[in-house]
Amino acid sequence: MSDRLETRAGSTAWTFVRANPGIVFGGGVLLVMLLAAFFAPLPYGPTTPDPSNVLRTPSADHVFGTDANGFDVFSRVVAAGRSDLPLALSGTLASLVLGLLIGLPLSTKSRYSEGFMRALDAFQSFPLIVLSVTIVSLTGNNIQNIVYAIVIINGPRFIRLIRGEALAIRDGRFIEAAVATGARPRRIVFRHIMPNVVDVCLVQCSLTAANAVIVIAALNFLGIGVSPPDPTWGSMVQIGAQGIATGQWWVAMFPGIAIFIAIGSLNVLANGIQRRVEGS
Repeated sequence: MSDRLETRAGSTAWTFVRANPGIVFGGGVLLVMLLAAFFAPLPYGPTTPDPSNVLRTPSADHVFGTDANGFDVFSRVVAAGRSDLPLALSGTLASLVLGLLIGLPLSTKSRYSEGFMRALDAFQSFPLIVLSVTIVSLTGNNIQNIVYAIVIINGPRFIRLIRGEALAIRDGRFIEAAVATGARPRRIVFRHIMPNVVDVCLVQCSLTAANAVIVIAALNFLGIGVSPPDPTWGSMVQIGAQGIATGQWWVAMFPGIAIFIAIGSLNVLANGIQRRVEGS
């Protein structure tokens, strides 16, 4: 009996993998990066420099080489995921919550909701990345302000997306039937509308997290992100960019590759979720 259950479970898992390669690959790469960042044993301390090993080329002792301060680049690239990825995911979650709290109530067709959306259009006409940089630089480069910066950039997208989906759902026959049976507005929102916007929210979350990785890297590149000596991919690229002209390519290249892999895996995950939604 147990053998049959194991065989059936294995067959179900393989069927899911074959049907959703994007979800499995993108999510798997992201999971590996997170697990490596928090649990992988590092050959050197990511915040402990070695002045005797400055700007060493990649070798058996230092796989990714060392930077101008004597930090092991491999250890810092892996450890940077401890701050960059959780910040991107938490900022995305906060943007989603904001979108739900504002977008769902605005799905009612009223002059107040239309007025708010016009005000949101005006807000989005500003260069939001510049606004976020200004806010973080003025209020201080701590984790909370970085999350605020991500929400400022991505929150309006969730509000507009969720409101648009909710408006389309409200025109459905099943909503009219629920209203006819006396269902309260709160029940309609939580029982009928919210479950039907989950799929599109999952796709947007993956895309938003990828965009958040870029925002965090940009803030750290400008020196207004996570405070040193904690490693971040953006700050490592900024430090390494100064040595590219003199041949120290490895200092900037490997954190740049990490950013590329993180963004790529999130985009592949979003594409996989989108295909599953369209196929269901």
